[in-house]
Amino acid sequence: MCEENEKKLKAKYLLVNRTNMEPLDIYNTTYKQVQSLFSSRLKIQILLSVASGPRQLSQLRDVTGSVSQAIIPKIRSLERLALIEQRADGYYITPPGRILATKIGDLVMTMGEFARHQEFWSTHDIEGIPESFLYQIGDLIGSDVKFDTTNNMFHVYTHFVNILKEAKYIHGISSVMSTEIADVLAERVVSGVPVELVVNRTIAEGLAQEPFAGKIRKLKPYRHFKVWMVREPLHLGITVTDKHLSLGLNKKSPDVYDSSADMYSSDPSALDWAERLFTYFCERAVLWDLE
Repeated sequence: MCEENEKKLKAKYLLVNRTNMEPLDIYNTTYKQVQSLFSSRLKIQILLSVASGPRQLSQLRDVTGSVSQAIIPKIRSLERLALIEQRADGYYITPPGRILATKIGDLVMTMGEFARHQEFWSTHDIEGIPESFLYQIGDLIGSDVKFDTTNNMFHVYTHFVNILKEAKYIHGISSVMSTEIADVLAERVVSGVPVELVVNRTIAEGLAQEPFAGKIRKLKPYRHFKVWMVREPLHLGITVTDKHLSLGLNKKSPDVYDSSADMYSSDPSALDWAERLFTYFCERAVLWDLE
């Protein structure tokens, strides 16, 4: 009985020990397999290609730009890892291979986004974006960044106003106030465009003062205009419409909102990311009584 209990305790200890292992611990024991996969451009290309659908050898040659003699050894290696399998009509992804390809795809998209817009991300404070949305930052890979220049000091502002004027609806998260933008939004509300804004308490208090208070009083009859208030600080500006996304952030130094640089996109993945972010803050907010 004592020996049996000892075995149970040992098994329990090993289970707890495994669940407490960190990625570095796992890497130290599996680095050869990890390096075998990630050190090969061809293996990653083959895995990602097969994950999107069955592929024949000729198709893999087109995808990789390599000859069969170079591809086949990599295919065999992926087969030994049980990540892909050969059938009569081509190569197929396995269930473990699909899981791994999904994670690799996300890593590639994330690294691609940070590399493509390195200047924007490295000079701005991204901690205002909730962590769960930072993990999905690869959704913004189809975006472009616009900066003000010495030749066009209102480049960002002009482009942003054009987005508002084209919108069929406007969802915004704002950490700053601007009378010029307030006028444009008011015009859109009066013209029948639904506008919903999320602001923090500081901005809400500012909107209750002139010149904003008078503008808001005129918009009270329009039921499609709503303002939501969160108690937490906001360190970003997001506007998402039916066609466009605009993302602005605080500078790293000094810690103030940077109106001279915005990320823009009309890519569906980016718009979906922004809509989910808007919903995230709405769910943490209370509807501000315009009275």
